[in-house]
Amino acid sequence: MAKHWRISSLSGALLAAYFIPAWTLIAFKIMVSPIHGLYDRPNISFALFVSDHLQLAGTATVRFAWLLALGRMTVVAFFAVFLVFVTRAAIRKSGGCNEALGMALAIGSVISFAGVLMASQAGETAALRMHAAELLMMLGTVIVMLVEAPAQRPADASAGSGELSLQQT
Repeated sequence: MAKHWRISSLSGALLAAYFIPAWTLIAFKIMVSPIHGLYDRPNISFALFVSDHLQLAGTATVRFAWLLALGRMTVVAFFAVFLVFVTRAAIRKSGGCNEALGMALAIGSVISFAGVLMASQAGETAALRMHAAELLMMLGTVIVMLVEAPAQRPADASAGSGELSLQQT
């Protein structure tokens, strides 16, 4: 059983165990109360950047908060799809779950990188550390996925019989 787990699948499952509950709670706080949820600790860099540099009106700030929550929930959904795929041994062994993990990591990395940039502009060191830690976790898994050898495809039985029939004629 342990030899069938790829390093990227294990790393992705650990990331999903962190990001699904954390980002779901953050997104639900924004959905319940957009302005209050936007000014919570995980989103303070986004909120300060929007209020200081973009100077958005109240309605536009609420829309920005909802878009941030939608982005976070999209990452959560891709991580959930990855977890469903990784539970199936045939999909996990063939590397079919890597697409969902890749999308979660790509979108999540963009959100975390934006958080790093906005926290550095706003001068929020705690938010900068949090977003940088999330970004480094995701980028570490991306590097593992890139360095890891491709999954071995099982030999197709029909291809072997086709060669035999050609040799017999």
